[in-house]
Amino acid sequence: MRAKRLTTQQIYHDLRRQIISFDLFPGSRVTETELADSYQISRTPIREALKRLEVEGLISIRPKQGCYVRAVDMALIGDYYTVRVALEAMAVELACQHMSNSDIQELTDLWDPDNFRKHSDNRVAIKQIEENFHVSIAKGGGNSVLVEYLQDVNNRIRPIRMLGFPDDKSILDTYEEHFQICTLIQLRDEEKAKQAMSAHIRKSQEIARSVTLTQLEQYRNKHP
Repeated sequence: MRAKRLTTQQIYHDLRRQIISFDLFPGSRVTETELADSYQISRTPIREALKRLEVEGLISIRPKQGCYVRAVDMALIGDYYTVRVALEAMAVELACQHMSNSDIQELTDLWDPDNFRKHSDNRVAIKQIEENFHVSIAKGGGNSVLVEYLQDVNNRIRPIRMLGFPDDKSILDTYEEHFQICTLIQLRDEEKAKQAMSAHIRKSQEIARSVTLTQLEQYRNKHP
């Protein structure tokens, strides 16, 4: 019986996973032909998947040269984080004004520090629900354009955020910071909520920068 061929969506998700996990390392070259051979499928769905990854900023398509996994540009990552601080501050402000009590209560319960052990053994899961937290607040504010911009920035910095997995203390810190932000939104305290969110994002920026530089060097030493 012939094996079922992968769809464009499945190929896209698999390539995205490889890029985020650094199985496909920054700067490495991939071609439609090689990928088509690897997945045993025609080049058309490969091309469509690569175009989606280019839109997300995960790869760069160069005519007549091939596709390259985006290299890590720390200066550019820093610029994205600066934009993210502004977007997240606006998201919190709007959430204080418009997010329903039930939605913010659901987030508050989820990020109660007493619950952090549920995810502390899964570093990938904590990164995903952490990103969902920020998107949920933006959605709660009711501005769809802001949500779109924030998701685009998340796409640009996601490989960096996924590179370093936090220890238990970092996870607990994240729970406590998120819980504080949720509590301030519940109180509809816009200024303090924005300050707490901005401090949280800037802290993440510093952690991402230091972890990235260290782990990239370690990876290069192991994979000359």
